[in-house]
Amino acid sequence: MNSARLVFVAIFFLAAFILIDKNEDGNFIRFAGQNVRVEIADTPAERELGLSGRERLGEKEGMIFVFDSPGRHAFWMKDMLFPLDIIWLDENLKVIYIKKDARPESYPEIFLPGEDAKYVLEVAVGFAEKYNLKEGDEVELNF
Repeated sequence: MNSARLVFVAIFFLAAFILIDKNEDGNFIRFAGQNVRVEIADTPAERELGLSGRERLGEKEGMIFVFDSPGRHAFWMKDMLFPLDIIWLDENLKVIYIKKDARPESYPEIFLPGEDAKYVLEVAVGFAEKYNLKEGDEVELNF
């Protein structure tokens, strides 16, 4: 009976650890062998605001824009305070276009892919280069 209790307690703590670990990770995407913690922008208001006005973004942090349907979703650097890498993904989570080093001073220039995207990811400038991200790479979502 004592060993059964010990097994139960061990399983309980293991399950609790897994749940706590998952909650700490929050929402993330995985690509280029890296987990990137993301905020999700899936309403028109959230997508319009994006990262505008923020002072910084960590190396493995980002914002993923989720659109209701695939399209040629355009992005610009209005009210941005730092440069970004912007990555467009199709509905199958394949990278279709990367705009490296999009700079605040580029506004009102508009960046858009040559084909339809369902998701757009903004990450810290240099991420795509550092992790050798390229068109055709696949992404895994966890949210």
